[in-house]
Amino acid sequence: MKALIIYYSYRGNTKHITDIISKETGFDTLRIDTNTPYTGSYNQVVAQGNDEVKAGYCPELKPITVNLDQYDTIILGTPVWWYTFAPAMHTFLKNHNFTGKTIYPFATNGGWLGHTFEDIKDSCQGADVKNGLNVRFDEFTLRTSTKEIQSWIQKIK
Repeated sequence: MKALIIYYSYRGNTKHITDIISKETGFDTLRIDTNTPYTGSYNQVVAQGNDEVKAGYCPELKPITVNLDQYDTIILGTPVWWYTFAPAMHTFLKNHNFTGKTIYPFATNGGWLGHTFEDIKDSCQGADVKNGLNVRFDEFTLRTSTKEIQSWIQKIK
């Protein structure tokens, strides 16, 4: 099995979990970045994110330098924006074919996972999407137990 962790992180929480997974597994990582970074106060970005999610907006992404065909397992990490994956992840999933791959999603959030994992499954037609890891934060304080995270990592190794 060759695995890749693909993630988008706005405030650093999703990157933090990616770093834990990468350290435990040795899997390669790929960070998704938008061409135009989000700016403004947290509340301004939250309002912008709400508008983008409602509109189904897909921001332009910086090019990736990884050949996804080399990987049969993908670990997808996204913050939850208005009960689903972030618009950057929306763009990425829309623009790539995951048929035949195994996907393990994880989502960072302040307590409102919403339909994030269902939306990932719907966006990855033809993939075997496994149970996801719901990682809760209060601001930047991790609330999901290390034991729960480690248990999930053991399932994907």
